[in-house]
Amino acid sequence: MIKYYEAPDVKCMIKGIVELLRSDFEHIDIDRIWCYRSKGSKSTAYARIHGLPRIWIKALKIKPGYIIEVISENYDELSIEDKIMVLIHELLHIPKTFSGGLRPHGKYVNRRIVRKLFSKFVEVGGIEFLLNNLKCNQW
Repeated sequence: MIKYYEAPDVKCMIKGIVELLRSDFEHIDIDRIWCYRSKGSKSTAYARIHGLPRIWIKALKIKPGYIIEVISENYDELSIEDKIMVLIHELLHIPKTFSGGLRPHGKYVNRRIVRKLFSKFVEVGGIEFLLNNLKCNQW
């Protein structure tokens, strides 16, 4: 059975990534992103992003939002650099409209773009920023 737990360490990293790469992620409303860690999954994925379908947004009369789920068995043992790349990848799935929908892999979500944004993140001192300023423990 898969169990889900809030992941404040992941939320902290997401905040740092979005803040330092603001020009690339200006459309992201960090307050509408929730982060969870799952345990018990047999998936080979490191993480997943879940959007809230438009019909749910309309029916519940709420704003769009996203859940980023990291799969503990695969994600937790990664280096901080690899964790950052995984989270950048998941953030790229969020469309500019922040509508609850998801971008597919391809033109906007691919390794080349993840590596480009990761390099930019490193250049602006992102790893040191996360380690020194955000108190994102539980790496």
